[in-house]
Amino acid sequence: MALPLDKINEANVRDKNIHFGHPSNLHLWWARRPLASARAVIWASLVDDPSAHPELFPTEVEQAKERERLFRILEQLVVWENSNNEQVLEEAKAEIKKSMGDDIPELLDPFAGGGAIPLEGERLGLKSHAYDLNPVAVMINKAMIEIPPRYQGLPPVNPDSRDTKNMGEWDRSQGLAEDVKHYGQWMKEEAFKRIGHLYPKVKLDNGEEATPIAWIWARTVKCPNPACGAEVPLMKTLDLSTKKGKEVYVELEYHGGKPEFHVISGKSDSAGTVNRKGATCPHCGQAIDFGYIRDKSRNEEITSSMVAVVAEGKKGRLYLNPDSYQINTATLEKPEDYPRGELAYYPGHLNTKIYGLDEFHKLFTNRQLTALTTFSDLVQEAQKKAEQDAITAGLPDDGIGLSEGGTGAKAYGEAVAVYLAFLVDKLADYHSNLCSWHSSMQSIRNVFGRQAIPMVWDYAEANPFRNSAGSLENMLNWLFKAIEKLPKEDRVGEASQFNAEEDCGLRNVMVSTDPPYYDNIGYADLSDFFYVWMRRSLKKIYPDLFRTMLVPKAEELIATPYRHHNSKEEAKVFFEEGMSRTCEQIFKYAREDVPVTIYYAYKQSDADVNGTASSGWETMLNAIIHAGFSITGTWPMRTEMSNRQVASGTNALASSIVLVCRKRQEEAPEIQRRQFMMELRRTMRNALPKLQESNIAPVDMAQSAIGPGMAVFSKYKGILESDGTKMSVRTALQLINKEIDAFFNEQGEDYDAVTRFCVDLYSQYGFNDVKFGEADTLARAKNTSVGYVESQGDVDSAKGIVHLVDRKDLTKEVDPSGNLWRFAQQLTRAMADEGIEGAATLYNKALPALQDKVRDLVYRLFSIADQKGWNNEAFAYNTLIQSWPDIVDRAARMKTAVAAEKLFDDALMAK
Repeated sequence: MALPLDKINEANVRDKNIHFGHPSNLHLWWARRPLASARAVIWASLVDDPSAHPELFPTEVEQAKERERLFRILEQLVVWENSNNEQVLEEAKAEIKKSMGDDIPELLDPFAGGGAIPLEGERLGLKSHAYDLNPVAVMINKAMIEIPPRYQGLPPVNPDSRDTKNMGEWDRSQGLAEDVKHYGQWMKEEAFKRIGHLYPKVKLDNGEEATPIAWIWARTVKCPNPACGAEVPLMKTLDLSTKKGKEVYVELEYHGGKPEFHVISGKSDSAGTVNRKGATCPHCGQAIDFGYIRDKSRNEEITSSMVAVVAEGKKGRLYLNPDSYQINTATLEKPEDYPRGELAYYPGHLNTKIYGLDEFHKLFTNRQLTALTTFSDLVQEAQKKAEQDAITAGLPDDGIGLSEGGTGAKAYGEAVAVYLAFLVDKLADYHSNLCSWHSSMQSIRNVFGRQAIPMVWDYAEANPFRNSAGSLENMLNWLFKAIEKLPKEDRVGEASQFNAEEDCGLRNVMVSTDPPYYDNIGYADLSDFFYVWMRRSLKKIYPDLFRTMLVPKAEELIATPYRHHNSKEEAKVFFEEGMSRTCEQIFKYAREDVPVTIYYAYKQSDADVNGTASSGWETMLNAIIHAGFSITGTWPMRTEMSNRQVASGTNALASSIVLVCRKRQEEAPEIQRRQFMMELRRTMRNALPKLQESNIAPVDMAQSAIGPGMAVFSKYKGILESDGTKMSVRTALQLINKEIDAFFNEQGEDYDAVTRFCVDLYSQYGFNDVKFGEADTLARAKNTSVGYVESQGDVDSAKGIVHLVDRKDLTKEVDPSGNLWRFAQQLTRAMADEGIEGAATLYNKALPALQDKVRDLVYRLFSIADQKGWNNEAFAYNTLIQSWPDIVDRAARMKTAVAAEKLFDDALMAK
């Protein structure tokens, strides 16, 4: 079935920006799929396209009309605000029943991860099976599809809620949410009684007191200069607040080799003491390399100094000098019972080990360890309170726990404990010595700003008892709203720990999954950070799930060389073989009449003499095809945020490509390479314009085009080369990429002569200098001259050197019928400088001939920049295309407004 991708992608972007009530706020997980795309993919996989029923819709016009009706349903279904809209959901379920009858399949996701796919299956009335090897992922899925349905509509059991609200008014998981909030609040109050003295108020100069929000610290190392030996605070910046009008920084002074910090209003004139190259001693100026710092850190010769206290003021944040009382209160021994476990060393993802932070307890200050162990202990106490209150409220006192399928008082107390354990994990993310201070936002930055555990030199220690970022109150509120908004589920789902390479026993089910992306994310290594705390709280509830000290890693299906003797080849073979076995299992599970859908978003180019391919894509496609599947379609879904840390300013994938797969016919023939090339060319020439029309981001075009190309390749038993061997997936990928390049090159054949010259000059030299003779030869081949192009203002030529005029130096005036190159550059600049409004204004100044062609040219310019590795150029073109629908829409509205104003003026003149 075709999909209204523009509306789904709008919903995906919205989904990524939901702050309250989103299930992702239950617990952090990496690279989650947006709920909107998961919901759309599942629904579209179960609802027949009108073309499948010629008896009902015999003509293309009738099919198009019915398809439009289905689109309207889907467009409503993916809207976030309709997530629990019973009318919308019932209409969607009715269409599933119309296509599937009473034989609605169960859903399996063998790589359940953050749980978007199983959750959306449950929302649409399917029973979901969420399998994952990682215990943290399993618990997240239990908290979404397994626990809530057991207690749907149940009133809260805590005495405060029972006394204040009508018991019949609780819907979905609202009663459970209310109890989690109640016992979480009890945890906060009880913890304050036990450890509140560790978070003292700070005295102000006027004699009043203020409550600290955070304490800012810097790790310190002894200067290696023998003549100095001072303690060097390792700080990336001396600025504490860069908020306009409220700038604050610290000034360093030395007394006897010890640094003293003084908070001063204003902006610092000095850089920090540490950067990517190393550190500098502010006392003597000695350069300090990271090798020295690493050695000292591993030998535990690095200490920490309190830099400042951030407190709540009547008019905003207060930045205060640390005093001995604040420093001494924070200095305490480790608690006796804290989580233990060794961190992995995964270069680029987990680097703390080389600095001596090689065990999990070293990622926390002693005060943080004391707080987190206290909260963790209170989870178990809260569990007992909830169980007793559940008995009082009338739940059966049957002694059957959650892991045994219980629904009585014991299981309910354990259910509350699961979410409170999530609360402790959320606190750990904001209460680590790897949390930094965000000077512009004046708040704590959590550990997992990206998919890594990075080393941090100056860190911020939050106050868990305040209602600000990192506080228990704040985290509990997010958790409460997420539970409260969980869907009403028709069936109790199943979340289990299972290796995707093994046979789980299910048959004739629907499979939709988002497998690991080669070596992009080390889920097991990262999730250990949470597992050590979760295990402490929940190992008695789920003893089998938490039987190991750390998350299982040997079987994890990712291509990480460090687990395979630092061999990329061994890691590649491990991933290939594992993914192949997984796809063979999926083939066993899958129903014949329902497509298997697989999300994939991987970009890694490997070049050889035959062209460019991708190891990640090659491995995944090999596994799918060799398992017996044919790829029948692709749905590009915009699933990533452009402002995430890994994407900002880089050429990063914005979309996941959903591969739609069906079991290949057993009688599928083999064909010759020549036949394959003819069919591939014809298919790609039809598919690529449609992908452009659907506004696929240029950065995703090559990935999206894999689908139509591989659909040709995979429907045959094999493609025979001239020597009789079968064509490899790698060769097919290279041929597909060549067809993409040829398509964009052919688009340029009807460009004006100046544009053809400028594009060729750009593809060879960018905006750099080229000798006049070479430029002149190129210009004559394009039926123009350097002199003419210079007169148009597109190149500079002097002293035998020619170069393209940088877009920032081009005229801002648009020649309505001018050359396409200049218009593309002017639009790109306008988008970068003025956003959609500026680009739309410029767009309206060009004639339709330019408007119609410019987007195709920008796609080609992106392709050139991407292949050359010009990231800033590629990013600029990609941004323009991604905003294209908004630009065209805004331009049209501007035209309408101008026309309306003219009509009004004409009417006045007529009077």
